[in-house]
Amino acid sequence: MKKLINGLLDFQRHSLPPYRATFARLAKGQTPDCLFITCADSRVVPNLLVSMDPGDLFVMRNVGNMVPPADDHGTSVGDHSEAAGLEFSLLHLPVVDVVVCGHSSCGAMKALLAGQVDQRAPNLSDWLSLGRSALQTMEKPGLVGQGLSPADQLSQLNVLQQIKHLKTYPLVRERLAAGTLRLHGWWFDIGNAQVHAYRPGREAFVPIDENEGEQMLAELEGNGHPSASIA
Repeated sequence: MKKLINGLLDFQRHSLPPYRATFARLAKGQTPDCLFITCADSRVVPNLLVSMDPGDLFVMRNVGNMVPPADDHGTSVGDHSEAAGLEFSLLHLPVVDVVVCGHSSCGAMKALLAGQVDQRAPNLSDWLSLGRSALQTMEKPGLVGQGLSPADQLSQLNVLQQIKHLKTYPLVRERLAAGTLRLHGWWFDIGNAQVHAYRPGREAFVPIDENEGEQMLAELEGNGHPSASIA
C-alpha cells in the first residue's frame, strides 16, 4: 500500500495537472470505440502498450483473458460479468473493434497445461475450463505458435478460442453480419515488449512492427467501415 499511496501522491503532484481538462471532459461521459479484453496479469498494461489516454479504451480484464460462450438464447454459460461488459460496450458505447489480447508466460495457461485442480480454488479451476477447448487442439499439426513454449503456444490458441466464444453472442454475430464490428486477436510478448496480431492470411501471430503496423492501417482505411472479423 505504501507504493500505491506514494504513486497517487506523485500523480497528483506531477501527472494530474496536464490531465485536468481531460478528466473534466470525461466526467460528462465516455466514448471509447474499442473493447479491449485481456488478462488480469500485472505485467500487461493496455493503455501503456497502445499509448492511450483515459477514456480511449473500454478494458475488461480477467484471469486468462477468457470469455464464457453464450447458449442458444444469448445468455452466458458461465460468469455473467464478461457478457455484461460485452453487451454494455456494444449497446451503450460507440465500440466498433474488440481486441482479445493474451500474453507470454501466462499463469492461467500454465495451470491448464499442468491439469492440476487446487481444492482450495474451486472457482479458479472452474474458470480455467473456458480454455480447455484451446488445450485440446494443441496436438493438431500446423497450429499457430509453432516454436514457442507449450504455455505460450496455448496462450495464442486461447486468444483464437475466446474470439470463437465472442461469436456465440447474437449482438456480435449481428454486427459482424452488418459490417459494423471487427474482432482482433493480439498477443503480448512480455520479454520483448512486443505486441503480435493474428493475421488470418498467414495463420500466425505476427509482430506489429513499423511495416506490419502500416499495412494494418492501410487495410483498415481500405475497408472504410468495419466489415469483417480479423481473426
